[in-house]
Amino acid sequence: MTNLDAKTISIDNLGISGATVRYQLTSDELHDITIEKEQGENSSFGALAVKTGEFTGRSPMDRFIVKDEITKDEVWWGNINIPFDPEKFDKLYDKVTAYLSNKEVFVRDSYACADENYKLNIRIVAEYPWSNMFAYNMFLRPTAEELKNFTPEWTVINAPGFMSIPSEDGTRQHNFAILNFSRKIALIGGTGYTGEIKKGIFSALNFILPVFKNTLPMHCSANVGKEGDTAIFFGLSGTGKTTLSTDPNRALIGDDEHGWTSENTVFNFEGGCYAKVIDLSQENEPEIYGAIKRGAILENVVMDANGNVDFADTSITENTRVSYPIDHIENIKVPSIGSNPKNIFFLTADAFGVLPPISKLTPGQAAYHFISGYTAKVAGTEAGITEPQPSFSACFGAPFMPLHPTRYAEMLSKKMKETGVNVWLINTGWFAGPYGVGNRMKLKYTRAMITAALNGDLPSEINRENYHIHSVFGLAQPRQCPGVPSELLSQRQAWNNDTEYYKTANKLADSFKANFKKFEEFASEEILAGGPPSTEK
Repeated sequence: MTNLDAKTISIDNLGISGATVRYQLTSDELHDITIEKEQGENSSFGALAVKTGEFTGRSPMDRFIVKDEITKDEVWWGNINIPFDPEKFDKLYDKVTAYLSNKEVFVRDSYACADENYKLNIRIVAEYPWSNMFAYNMFLRPTAEELKNFTPEWTVINAPGFMSIPSEDGTRQHNFAILNFSRKIALIGGTGYTGEIKKGIFSALNFILPVFKNTLPMHCSANVGKEGDTAIFFGLSGTGKTTLSTDPNRALIGDDEHGWTSENTVFNFEGGCYAKVIDLSQENEPEIYGAIKRGAILENVVMDANGNVDFADTSITENTRVSYPIDHIENIKVPSIGSNPKNIFFLTADAFGVLPPISKLTPGQAAYHFISGYTAKVAGTEAGITEPQPSFSACFGAPFMPLHPTRYAEMLSKKMKETGVNVWLINTGWFAGPYGVGNRMKLKYTRAMITAALNGDLPSEINRENYHIHSVFGLAQPRQCPGVPSELLSQRQAWNNDTEYYKTANKLADSFKANFKKFEEFASEEILAGGPPSTEK
């Protein structure tokens, strides 16, 4: 029985016995306990600063799904969704709960999905206070009244200090993140990287919503304009989902994970934001900069003796982060639900520097690029990545998608046709040359392109008068865009070397085609026609 005043709860039913349970502590309490335990420091912003230890990013090869009656015929098994034996899971779970028994643990009841019809109650059991504070920031927060009759459906067990023994436990190495859909448990051990907590639940919802709720889960951010029009931003980490959706002129719905319902509404899964802070500045990203205050958690940043943060210092990792409750942003949608989607943006950080800064996509191209999910892996986002690498990640979120990518693509394609939504490909990556030669496209110009698309300032009809059709990719590049110098709309002209440009563009087009071969048998003629039409100049 929950006793809110004493802030404790029994978790014996989880197999964790004799623990000192710190239940539903406030953000302030968790901040102070972290400092007392010398597990974090105060920054000059007032935000808590922590180091996540050995892992400063996700470890995708150590993410598993238990293969059982629920998952065996539904999950797209392979090197993304790696099967785990149910019996091995049960034994490992018992080891982790024995490890947590008789310890001080931090327990939080939260939920995911802002739409009441899709609400998922979650109980988080964390070894560290700052992991619990992260859960407070990132999941939705029940009221005191809701907590009186709270029944968790899913449980997250987070034990960074527990190291598995691969030869005994069936893991690849000592860290692991395992989803068990039969027992409704996300089991995480051997890593302090907090992103594993939120991505565990996101991955679970990416199975639950399409299979059981006829709802499309999306690795995207979303915001809504003053006229009620919703914009959706797809993209992997480092492509600008959080930055570009945080707009002073549009209310933020959420920065990372959403569902698109059959009623044509878009709802946030989360109650907070998890933004990259590499090279963060007040001038370029004032909303995110302003969100870093008491209640926020800075991860793996470098500070001086006075708590001043050097956002340019990547000596720990390039994947420096801040976690904060969504209400640290002033301009938000309450509740975190939007309707009437009008524009979808696919964000890619093209390390080759050949894709146009902005392109308008046909329905076939939209489906092709969604299934492809091209971007560059940004240094530090995953363990072992030290510099950007070209990458294809289906649905702009393959590491979190338990089902075959075409399941999600079919749902998105259907919704695009039903709503007549405009779809744009935005290259937030390199311009006038590849990584190491060209420069990253300036944020102010990317914002201007997106604003023009949102305001209807770009032509709706794709024709040669309004758009230049790219000879290698077949993409429609606007000839003019308000607020953007015309010379910044053409990569080929900016390279000033046609031979090298087309050589690089054809190389990337060949990569698209090679990657798409595994999807060809599932794709319609319209989708296949949405790819690069030629690799010849």
